[in-house]
Amino acid sequence: NWPFENPNFEKLEDEKKNFKKNEVTDIRNTVGNIPMEWYKDYPHVGYNLQGQRILKPLRTKDELDAFLDKMENPDYWRTVYDKNTDTDIKLTDEQVALVRRLQQGRYGDPSIDPYEPASDFFSSQVMIHPVTNTPAHKRSFIPSLSDKEKVSKLVHAIKMGWIKPRLPRDDMPRYYDLWASEDPRAIMGRHGMHVPAPRVPLPSNAESYNPPPEYLLTEEEKLAWDAQEPQERKLNFLPAKFKNLRSVPAYARFVQERFERCLDLYLCPRQRKLRVNVDPEDLIPKLPKPRDLQPFPTVQSMFVRSISIDPSGQWLVSGSDDRTLRFWEVCSGRCVHVVSVEGVVRSVAWSPNAAVCLVACAVNETVVLINPFLGDWLLCQGTDGLLASYTPPEEAVPQPATWVAADVTDNELGIRLTIRHTKPVKQVTWHGKGDYFAVVVAETGGSQVVVHQVTRRRSQVPFRRNKGLVQAVAFHPLRPCLFVATQRFVRIYNLIKQELTKKLMASCKWLSGMAIHPAGDHVICGSYDRRMTWFDLDLSTRPYKVLKHHRKAVRAVCFHKRYPLFASASDDATAIVCHGMAYSDLLKNPLIVPVKVLKGHHVSHDLGILDVTFHPTQPWLFTAGADTTIRLYS
Repeated sequence: NWPFENPNFEKLEDEKKNFKKNEVTDIRNTVGNIPMEWYKDYPHVGYNLQGQRILKPLRTKDELDAFLDKMENPDYWRTVYDKNTDTDIKLTDEQVALVRRLQQGRYGDPSIDPYEPASDFFSSQVMIHPVTNTPAHKRSFIPSLSDKEKVSKLVHAIKMGWIKPRLPRDDMPRYYDLWASEDPRAIMGRHGMHVPAPRVPLPSNAESYNPPPEYLLTEEEKLAWDAQEPQERKLNFLPAKFKNLRSVPAYARFVQERFERCLDLYLCPRQRKLRVNVDPEDLIPKLPKPRDLQPFPTVQSMFVRSISIDPSGQWLVSGSDDRTLRFWEVCSGRCVHVVSVEGVVRSVAWSPNAAVCLVACAVNETVVLINPFLGDWLLCQGTDGLLASYTPPEEAVPQPATWVAADVTDNELGIRLTIRHTKPVKQVTWHGKGDYFAVVVAETGGSQVVVHQVTRRRSQVPFRRNKGLVQAVAFHPLRPCLFVATQRFVRIYNLIKQELTKKLMASCKWLSGMAIHPAGDHVICGSYDRRMTWFDLDLSTRPYKVLKHHRKAVRAVCFHKRYPLFASASDDATAIVCHGMAYSDLLKNPLIVPVKVLKGHHVSHDLGILDVTFHPTQPWLFTAGADTTIRLYS
């Protein structure tokens, strides 16, 4: 045919030229499926079909050139980057149409019809002759022995009643009245905790079509009703007045209220919680009446200033921040002697030995031993003779404290010995025999506890190191044991064996003081977190009972030597007296009953009662407060 006779002649010529051009300049990369980052340091990006290198084109465009190209090039949107050849390729119209079809979730080939009728490869007609006509094997006609055993076991189980046949399932829906009256023959009879439907409240006068004038709202009350939330309104409607019943319009919220009513019935918990009728007195433990536990301190008798009492109970000694020690007579409350010291008195302890008249007080870094010359004159002379009989050793032994005898001026005031330490002394406590006393020094390490002997004027540190800050120490009244209270624990040491016997866990944050029962089997501890713990040493290392009677920190605790009483003093300016009977029978628990709250002190600088002690023979209690007074309760 002539060229001008074929209408597609020019199109065919263009396709031939493009094919020859692509055949000559075929730059397909044949490196395979490898990361192209491997060629980033080379001048080429791979190899073509002929094995020649495909050189990277020169790229001198920066971000600004790319932005200008994006704004000015009309074919920028159809240009993609080919990382295999490191070139920009312009997509043709066919490729753009293919991408759009794939984005729309359609087939890439437009000639595919996804909705064409499907051809049934297998016939739906059942054939007379099978596909294979292989005769059945002979063993298919013989029953299996294993199946026979299984069937026989199942038959035996059915006969014995172990397997019951399934009942036919009743698929018919069953409906019943949930709020029907309780009838044991009805379906609801199975519900043991049936709750009847709550009744609708009867209408009030405000819901009448002609209510009294006092039920109608004023304009201010209507504005306030509109401003309230729907759940906060007393009435969910505005009372209105009509001339007659025919003038009452239809209620607009009728359907909504019926729906809410049905919703309340549907969501109502159909369970009845029975209240347990318990007598409140049955929950309170059976404790004896306080009047049956008398005597114990009940009322304030007189004002005194003392924090320690002598063994006879006739004299009191008080130490305070005014740098004085004052000695008082208990019966008359008269100050009989005043001793001035060089600093604030932190602690005062009267020797428990009735054959010695001696008082130890902690003043700054020193412990001062004083003979007040009160009571029996021969007893006081004997005390001075005992102190004067000391003979110094031939060889001086280094000690943790320095013993200094009083001069003539101090001797006239009653001061006999002064024991100097390196740090301030916080507490002084005597041994039961009156020859040894222990002090607590405000420092870290093993020198916190120092034990002194009066007759030999000897001092020793019983511990090389202490775990924690020592708060208080106390001697056992009968056995050679020393109680050391740190912030959270009370450690009991055997002084003869020089070993740790027991460690009590107080379950408190910070202990403030402790006291030991006269029998030595029980210990009470006070803490700054308002707790008082009672330990039974024969029972456990954990507290037997924790008492939380005070509202502020507990400062001091004490036992009575004769009566079953113990007391605690707190910063809330109250002292609580408790009856604590410890039985000799190990199978019987101690009886602890709070009997009296003693008031009379005033809080000063956030401090209340600082110290408390019992009279040695009478059921009297002495309390020393931060309001510069010490009071006697009898």
